[in-house]
Amino acid sequence: MGKVNVWLNRSYIIVTSVIAILSVVLLGFTLFGHGSIHDDEEVESMTYTGVYGMYGISSITLLLTITGLCGAQKKNQCALIVFAVGMILNSLYMSMTEIAFMTARSMFAKELKGHYLQMLPLANASDRFIDNLNNIQMDMQCCGLDQGYQDWDYHISKSCMCTEESTNPCVAAPRNSSLFEHVVDDQPIMIYKEPCIPLLTAQMMTFFNISVGVMLGVILLMVLSIALCIAILCQLRRKEDTPTVVYTPEAKAGNYAVLVEPEETI
Repeated sequence: MGKVNVWLNRSYIIVTSVIAILSVVLLGFTLFGHGSIHDDEEVESMTYTGVYGMYGISSITLLLTITGLCGAQKKNQCALIVFAVGMILNSLYMSMTEIAFMTARSMFAKELKGHYLQMLPLANASDRFIDNLNNIQMDMQCCGLDQGYQDWDYHISKSCMCTEESTNPCVAAPRNSSLFEHVVDDQPIMIYKEPCIPLLTAQMMTFFNISVGVMLGVILLMVLSIALCIAILCQLRRKEDTPTVVYTPEAKAGNYAVLVEPEETI
């Protein structure tokens, strides 16, 4: 087994460690994105393939990096071969997924908007969807879906009301809405101005773009790690040159010189 260059080994460990960290980040973003759409079964079904594909990619990449790091530390050729082959296949799959994601980006935004527009008018929407929309309106500081508070007609939800911590723009609610049923004074009631669909679409596209960017970075680092791994394998398989030992008759005879004269005996 040959000796691996120290700087080559360190470079491989650093690159592979960065890939592992990015895999954890990608897994975290996937969990966050999946959690944000988990309450809406229809949206979750729309993104089922992509979300679980991201789970698989990030998990497999993390396992491969752990295998590769162990192989580099212990100089295990089998572990390094598994890492190299797995990373080649994984990078090819991620490249195809990246192209598919970029192609479906605009289509996904249209499908998401169309899904929510099907829920109009809100008076006919299910109680479960209304509960989810109320949570969205409070979290994202929006009101309605497409036309703002007008989507609620007369029965404007109280989740549309602005709070002291509101950062999104607010407008005065119409006096003929349900919000003024039990109000005596003439103080205006402020509600969120922006509809929720643009904010939901922007949030999903932000998650989408971050995931695509992280995936692209991981792919480029994968290619670099594969090249470094192959270089390490080549050095491990290289035989070391051992000097030949030559025996001569002089060595057997023992050509030694006496450095000190023996004392004369009386």
